[in-house]
Amino acid sequence: MRRRQMHMSPEAQAALLEALQQLRAELKASTEFPAHVLAAAQQAVDELRLPEKDATHLPLFTIDPPTSRDLDQAMYLERRSGGGYRVHYAIADVAAFVKAGSALDAEAHDRIETLYFPDLKVPLYPPLISEGPASLLPGQVVPALLWQHDLDAEGNVTGSSVSRARVSSQAKLNYAEVQQKIDAGTAEEPVALLREIGELREAIEAKRHGVSVNLPDQEVTVKDGTFRLSYVATLPVEGWNEQISLMTGMAAARIMLDSGTGILRTQKEQDDPRVIQRVHDIAELLGIDWKSGVSYADLVNSLNPADRKHMAFLSEATAMLLKAEYTNFRDHQIPKHTLHAAIAAPYTYCTAPLRRLIDRYTGELCVAACAGQAPPDWVLDAMYCLPCDMARGKGKVADRRAVDIVEAAVLKHRVNDVFGGTVINTDAEDGRPKEGTVHLAEPAVMGRITSGAPLDLSASVQAKLTRADPLFPGKNKILFRTE
Repeated sequence: MRRRQMHMSPEAQAALLEALQQLRAELKASTEFPAHVLAAAQQAVDELRLPEKDATHLPLFTIDPPTSRDLDQAMYLERRSGGGYRVHYAIADVAAFVKAGSALDAEAHDRIETLYFPDLKVPLYPPLISEGPASLLPGQVVPALLWQHDLDAEGNVTGSSVSRARVSSQAKLNYAEVQQKIDAGTAEEPVALLREIGELREAIEAKRHGVSVNLPDQEVTVKDGTFRLSYVATLPVEGWNEQISLMTGMAAARIMLDSGTGILRTQKEQDDPRVIQRVHDIAELLGIDWKSGVSYADLVNSLNPADRKHMAFLSEATAMLLKAEYTNFRDHQIPKHTLHAAIAAPYTYCTAPLRRLIDRYTGELCVAACAGQAPPDWVLDAMYCLPCDMARGKGKVADRRAVDIVEAAVLKHRVNDVFGGTVINTDAEDGRPKEGTVHLAEPAVMGRITSGAPLDLSASVQAKLTRADPLFPGKNKILFRTE
């Protein structure tokens, strides 16, 4: 699932600055790096050695939001002379800067991932590296892990490999301009092929019953002192771009499985009949027609995330049905379960090393396997602890809490108002039958609700807003009570 982004107007950022600073303090998320880490970063830049393999002839390009500078991926797409396609996909080589056991490495293991807030980001690595010589910004020669994927005419991968190389991106593109040029037919072929390949990969994904959910971005503005929250649907090019990343993650998983050592992102299908029934109930409550015989994957792929009821279902049902974890293995001791249920294939994270700790390790495992070499000791030494390290990541909490702040701001002038809503979840299984989640009809907000009597799943309720406070510490900034 693509991460939903939140954009705030300058007025909204100023009005919510105190709440966002409080959130970062609660999460112990600092944009500042200790002096010794910054010194290590400068030393790593000064001592950088570029790979011997020279791939600077490839006219790579990046596609990211306009203001992004920590660019993990660059690509070049071309047709193969015998038919089909070739995808060159460069991934930032963070290991060229971050050595095992160094101050940079220790800081990264503490931070785990880049945290995104509506007004700023808290980076995994110092910007001196992540927005400098490790980033695939145009006009500079940088180290990269360069993937090559060969595809047939239907978009099926026939071969993948990765090796270290020096590369130089030629253009920094953004989603809106790429979409406009592709739609107008003015995009150069390497860019235009993104739609051709992306649509083929989307069709392959549908055939294997994979799930792709691109939730809309959120726009927060202030008008006449009142906060307003609106949604902006993602562009098709964002989905096509995501398909290149997914294809690489699946290829990396296959390489690691074949080599006998790796770290997968696995996800089991939900088999608890009570949970499955609850998800069906939520669909019915939200007016989503889930016909008999239609799989969860096919239903999800038919929904429109720009529809607020569909978005509510996707947010709630995905969290209930699909629980992902990290699975590592060595010495050809392949685990019984290797699939990622939503992707419907083995998969691993490997395409965002500037923003996620584990990608540095999976990339290294694939480079070693493709070279016919044993993985480096520093990777093997860290493998056992990496799943636990990643579990400490705060990205999802930061995202959820930021949404809570904005929704509380939207509702803060309506405390004591009564809203019509539907109970879509209860805490009965945790011994709290009088607490749960309510989905309002208007505005389309989900919040905590308490009641004097046990809540019934699917019950229509009149919910009185008792709290909407962006500065309320921790969770439950929005609280309802049944009337």
